[in-house]
Amino acid sequence: MTQSEKETFMRVALDEARKGWGCTHPQAMIGAALVEDGEVVVTAYNDQPSSPALETRLFEALGRKPKEGSSLFLTLEPGPSSNRLEAGVRAIIESGVGYVLIGASDPVAEHANKGADALKEGGVKVERRILIDECEDLNLISNYWVQNRSPIFAAKSATTLDGKIACRSGESKWITGAPARQNVMKWRRLFPSIAVGAGTLVEDDPRLTSRIEGEEEWCGMRFVFDGLLRTAMERYLPSIYTDDFRDNTIVVTTDAAGTGYIRRLETEGVNVWVLPVENMKVPFPVFRKRCADVGITGVYFEGGSRLVSELLHTRELDYHFNYRAPIMLGDDKAKSVYRGLRTEKLSQAIRLEKVRHEVFGDDQLMRGFVNYPARLDVDETVFSNG
Repeated sequence: MTQSEKETFMRVALDEARKGWGCTHPQAMIGAALVEDGEVVVTAYNDQPSSPALETRLFEALGRKPKEGSSLFLTLEPGPSSNRLEAGVRAIIESGVGYVLIGASDPVAEHANKGADALKEGGVKVERRILIDECEDLNLISNYWVQNRSPIFAAKSATTLDGKIACRSGESKWITGAPARQNVMKWRRLFPSIAVGAGTLVEDDPRLTSRIEGEEEWCGMRFVFDGLLRTAMERYLPSIYTDDFRDNTIVVTTDAAGTGYIRRLETEGVNVWVLPVENMKVPFPVFRKRCADVGITGVYFEGGSRLVSELLHTRELDYHFNYRAPIMLGDDKAKSVYRGLRTEKLSQAIRLEKVRHEVFGDDQLMRGFVNYPARLDVDETVFSNG
């Protein structure tokens, strides 16, 4: 089998894995494809967190012993982190498959290669790292969770070529085109929760749901960061406090907020997390721990500028999605996506790692893990007046 053929069949397994998009938290999305005589004869994927080992389901779906010389493609090796080490390895060895090709290893370092080694001990030939980058990227949320026992905090921005998210007038709809905005809906569907600041909620009144053509509207957990409950002071509450998904809405506030406004939200069926603070800002480390305690594996921050800038200032942003449109404003007073740092040298810049690039219509997406310099100089005056 040529390298090109191996990658082709692994892409079949990857496409199969993506059928579980957003449905498997906190477990990984995994796909499998069995190849006989150069053809895929059966596939399987995880569609929920508690699914039995997909290797077992794949061979049950085949309904017979695989042919001699068959090959099994797995996007993720059987391992402790995916709860497939014993059952998955046993199913493969008992099936008689002689050749297993694996994309990504178990994401926990001390678990890596345990499944591959167990298969080799059972007489199975194993090849690893087939399309490893794609296979690892597939599970950036679950990988971060099992490696850190913490949710991944990701932010999304849509900017012009010169890094602006709105004109000086505040106009921002739409910087990017429809294909890029549909891709945002895809990521909303993957992340178990989405977050915005109070300013964005008041100005835009977003629905914060995933709306993909041909699919039912989907709503994960919706967080609103509102340290003083200014959104509850509005005469008419934002729609996410009154819509059919309001049970999925959590307002994250501080013990400086008024109890009367908390009662107003709770009366509407909205959940409120009151976090202890030393100032008026919601403490991200406390919020992160609260998410971990209730099993929320990832938060997708969609703004506004102040909220995501403070994530950077406190080194709490783990991943960034930047959609960039072929537009230039050239206006110093246009609104920038990130503010408040004093970066005097490129060596002090925040960079992205494991960067991936995609194109949607005329727009580009650059995304990757956030890598902070040793020192961040914050200009405390930028947000001092709210």
